[in-house]
Amino acid sequence: MKKREVHASVKDERLIQKRRDQMINGAVRLFIEKGFHRTTTREIARAAGFSIGTLYEYIRTKEDVLYLVCDRIYDQVRERLEQILNTKPQTTLEDLKQAIANFFRVIDEMQDEVLVMYQEVKSLPKDALPYVLHKELEMVDVFKQMLERCVDSGEISMSERQIKLHSHNIYVQGQMWAFRRWELRKLYTLEEYIELQMEFLIESAKGVKEPAKECIYCETRNVSAN
Repeated sequence: MKKREVHASVKDERLIQKRRDQMINGAVRLFIEKGFHRTTTREIARAAGFSIGTLYEYIRTKEDVLYLVCDRIYDQVRERLEQILNTKPQTTLEDLKQAIANFFRVIDEMQDEVLVMYQEVKSLPKDALPYVLHKELEMVDVFKQMLERCVDSGEISMSERQIKLHSHNIYVQGQMWAFRRWELRKLYTLEEYIELQMEFLIESAKGVKEPAKECIYCETRNVSAN
């Protein structure tokens, strides 16, 4: 899917990236504190360390800033995940565990950004939302590919439908460390959370079999008959 273009009047690409990084860092703090809608572009400019006039040389709307925040988060997380996937022709169960643990640690490092994304993605303009959601599915697909490779190697047994659901489970459980942090951090350290989630996400996948539809039908019929 084509990347959404954010217009800038400045032509120096390195300067554009530098200024936008400053914007993103300042905006994340403000969005966490006040929310997207209550934050003004003037406040974003001040938090970034330059004037409102300079801000508008690099973006056109406040929604552009939110889009840049979401885009950077997805890029950074996906880049780290693909470092494992692309360097090995085959994925072992240990590789998958390492990828999940690294994903959770990235979420921990970027918890403020992830929380902004989780809370404010609905505020993206209509032309940006499909692109951002597609990038999320691309990250889910990284785990899907890893699971498929583990199935191919015989280390786990899952159907294609189960693989798809499990890849979403991995992604959501990682994000949960950020958006449920107000409670989870009272109960677990990050490493404890990773260990417990690993038992749920990996150990439960070994040798799992999808229930046959005939059996479900039979059980339903027997219950009805009784």
